[in-house]
Amino acid sequence: MTDINRKRPVPSSFGSVDPAPASIELSTEKSRHLLCDESERMFIRMRALFSLRNIGGPEAIDGLVAGFSSSSALLKHEIAYVLGQMQDSYAVDALISRLSDEDEDDIVRHEAAEALGAIGDIRCIPTLMKFLEDESNVVSQSCEVAIDLLNWVNSDTLEYSSI
Repeated sequence: MTDINRKRPVPSSFGSVDPAPASIELSTEKSRHLLCDESERMFIRMRALFSLRNIGGPEAIDGLVAGFSSSSALLKHEIAYVLGQMQDSYAVDALISRLSDEDEDDIVRHEAAEALGAIGDIRCIPTLMKFLEDESNVVSQSCEVAIDLLNWVNSDTLEYSSI
């Protein structure tokens, strides 16, 4: 039997049910510090990540990008995902860097590609085209999806279809 009074995650203002609730009342600097602290529990780091997403703006994006130095592919994947949610072109260069780093974990590169598509900045197209033939299927297919999304976002029609 389930307890109907227990807490349940609620959708964020970005429409997602996040794996950890955003920390509230944390500064951008404190959130960045927690996100980058390799000795901190992952749940706390995720809370800081979602706090930075919710704060938004260049300083918060810089804090998120600092988290790409983590040893955790899971965390870096989530950082790329929230940068896509934020849809701020300020993050484009950092995401291109993650996608272009062939030593990076494929799950991070995949999410960086999809985040670039979500941002919708046409500056991303040459990089996405470059990795359409990546040896990793998850990366190449994510680039394909991202390019189609970019084309759809930048088209004058309501429906985008190649058929």
